[in-house]
Amino acid sequence: PASVHADELGVVPVLMYHQLEARPKGAYDQTPAQFRAELTALYAHGFRTITAADLVAGRVDIPAGKKPMVLTFDDSTISQFGELADGSVDPASGVGILEAVAKAAGEDRPVATFYVNGSPFAGKDVWLAKLHQLGMEVAEHTLTHANLRQLSDAGVQRELAQGLTVITRAVPGIRVTTMALPFGVLPKRRELAARGSSGGTSYAFAGVMAVGSNPSPSPYSVRFDPMYVPRIRSGLRTGDQAFTSTEWLPKLFSGAIRVYVSDGDPTRISFPKALASRLAPRFSARARP
Repeated sequence: PASVHADELGVVPVLMYHQLEARPKGAYDQTPAQFRAELTALYAHGFRTITAADLVAGRVDIPAGKKPMVLTFDDSTISQFGELADGSVDPASGVGILEAVAKAAGEDRPVATFYVNGSPFAGKDVWLAKLHQLGMEVAEHTLTHANLRQLSDAGVQRELAQGLTVITRAVPGIRVTTMALPFGVLPKRRELAARGSSGGTSYAFAGVMAVGSNPSPSPYSVRFDPMYVPRIRSGLRTGDQAFTSTEWLPKLFSGAIRVYVSDGDPTRISFPKALASRLAPRFSARARP
């Protein structure tokens, strides 16, 4: 662990993507070239992919000396994933670009998390199963992208239960363990974002993702809250710069902030001895200072 300067109490970038368009319309969107360039820079600086489910479960299995990143895609739009006539991944789609950049960097099976709504990928629900087969995490973003704070308790649970049903019908047997809050807004009763039931369907999420903020604490840190995980917004350069990748990635790359560096052993947690007080007590049996 010392030879690779392992620090598994450092921060983890959870990046939030939306549409990839030649002429982006919104501040949350990027061009395919911008997306490719950002991924290329992340891989060049030693980052490797895990899913949001991996993060909240404390399941970080990447090579020694590498750094975990979580790539999340909201709203299940057709720019994120597509297929060619032969059934292969469209290389111009978000997944196609990710696979190409990852392969060039030596990661043969990259993963990402897709937060989907009703009628995903313009009605191509079958693509959810394709993503699952590729090792991607398919997860919850409500049925209609509703602002949960504006709904009654019953309305919140209905949105989440019906959104979950869209996924489980398309991918039988799937276990959905994380959700992303539309607009980053929690419901009036915060706990309903994670657990509830409606119409005979129950949901229970281990992780809840926020919107546009700073890097996430390590899942082993006393500061990590799986029920409100911050995400860095990736998109056009805008006035709210403090929430975006153009603000945070230079800090992550330069060492201005401490980044999670893996020891290569997913069963142990390595970190500089001076940081021992930052380890959440429940992980003490796995600690390797």
